[in-house]
Amino acid sequence: MSTRLDNKVIVITGAASGMGRAATLRFLDEGAAVVAADLNVKTGNETIKLAHDAGHQNIEFVRTDVTQESDIESMIATALNRFGRLDGVFNNAGIGGVIGPITDISVNDWDETFAMLSRSVFLGIKHAAKVFVRQDQGGVILSTASIAGMAGGAGPQAYSAAKASVINLTKNAAVELAPHRIRVNAIAPGVIVTPLAARGGMENENAAALQPWPEAGLSEDIANLALFLMSDESRFITGANYLCDGGVLARGPRIFRPEEDGGGRRPGARIGMTYGTTGLEPKLRPPSNETS
Repeated sequence: MSTRLDNKVIVITGAASGMGRAATLRFLDEGAAVVAADLNVKTGNETIKLAHDAGHQNIEFVRTDVTQESDIESMIATALNRFGRLDGVFNNAGIGGVIGPITDISVNDWDETFAMLSRSVFLGIKHAAKVFVRQDQGGVILSTASIAGMAGGAGPQAYSAAKASVINLTKNAAVELAPHRIRVNAIAPGVIVTPLAARGGMENENAAALQPWPEAGLSEDIANLALFLMSDESRFITGANYLCDGGVLARGPRIFRPEEDGGGRRPGARIGMTYGTTGLEPKLRPPSNETS
């Protein structure tokens, strides 16, 4: 067996930057054809240019809102229409989501966070599985979870809860789809230096300080693990959630500590939605104690 992906057709969401871009370029290097899906057309086109500059033509970009079922259906259809089949889907798209004290979080912001981080994975699994069952040749579904979904203190409340749902959905879908030879796994990154993390002030030096391992995690580290899980070399692995965190959980996470800043009410703190690298502007407001 080999970690090569020759002749495999793989869809990657959140492919315009960070871990999704790294996986896109790595999968292409290993022989795959890739449908790169993202909400951000500008950075999506940058990913396409990087692929072309590296000599890869087996790539198609499709603007995709992963919270919308019709967009997910179109994304999968693009793979079938352009490349004739589907072998893998990497549900990687994500945002930071709503931040702030739980007493100030709005229902709409909570629901929007879950739509982007949890509903999107459900939709990706649903429509990938439909194609894989019809093709009757198996397939691979991989999703980006997070250490935030595995422990307290590793992320904001809604983000952490949504990522926990990804881990549980992965296990349940793996059991259901195993008779069809469809493998379903997840990756739980720790502190990875990506454009999304950089927007929160996370650079290499302070990222490394949050973990036992002395070097910061990079998008390429996630892409390497994704390559193994997408390849035939991992044929007996399903229902698994793989840590890639530099030992953060082994020590106990000390990343997100709202109790140390008054529950997110420190001076200058803001509440509301953050959207990472989607191209959407954040919607932030002061805590209620600053406006009352």
